[in-house]
Amino acid sequence: MAKRDEKEIKELGVLLLEIGALLMSNGASTARIRIIVNRIAEAYGYSMDLFITHRALTINLHDEEDENLYHGLKRTSPHGVNFRIVSGISRMSWRVVEDGWTLQQIRQEIDRLVALPHYPRLLILALVALAGSAFCRLAGGNAIEMMITYLATFTGLFIRQEAHKLKFNLYLCVFAGAATASLVAGFFTQLNMDFTVEHALATSVLFLIPGVPFINTFTDLFDGNTLNGILRWTHGLILAFMIALGMLFSIYIYHI
Repeated sequence: MAKRDEKEIKELGVLLLEIGALLMSNGASTARIRIIVNRIAEAYGYSMDLFITHRALTINLHDEEDENLYHGLKRTSPHGVNFRIVSGISRMSWRVVEDGWTLQQIRQEIDRLVALPHYPRLLILALVALAGSAFCRLAGGNAIEMMITYLATFTGLFIRQEAHKLKFNLYLCVFAGAATASLVAGFFTQLNMDFTVEHALATSVLFLIPGVPFINTFTDLFDGNTLNGILRWTHGLILAFMIALGMLFSIYIYHI
């Protein structure tokens, strides 16, 4: 393999860190991050050591003579879920191997993936609320409770999104969403109407359940990434606690 210049090695190291950070912050498991980043590094003829934590990544790039060529660290951005970015980067890594993509092509693809537009906000609100209504039905709720769940989920998700836009702490965003949804659902208990809303109250906060962190917890633990598994489990547990706290707030307000 031809000797590469220092600038190109640094550029590759920075790209690998950015790819790893994007995967981590968008819902990929630790093993998948390591496989994808290593695949790209090997395509360029380098071996690497990658240390992955919940909030940062550290990388060492080596050549065939095991000479340390690059060392870098990058913090990850706040975690969320965007599988379009995860699957897009995975496909890109195979294009790097099979088609010999240049660093410039990798950069352009990363920029394209990051800039992909999200689904329209109203569509997200409507469909997530519809999913909440379906869960209410599965839990035994009637048509009225399904409509209440729809309204509560729609409102709770809207408030959570607004809190996120104002850059509130993630856990506070979840608390605000859970409190709002359960307050809307619980409001109907105060109307002395001829029906109960217990199914609506219980299912109105399901959109906040941290499914991806808990799934990645088990994936990491089974793959031997114990530290990251425990961190993800703790993160998911705190999110679940904030949901419960939000519901407890509405129960206290309404004396349900």
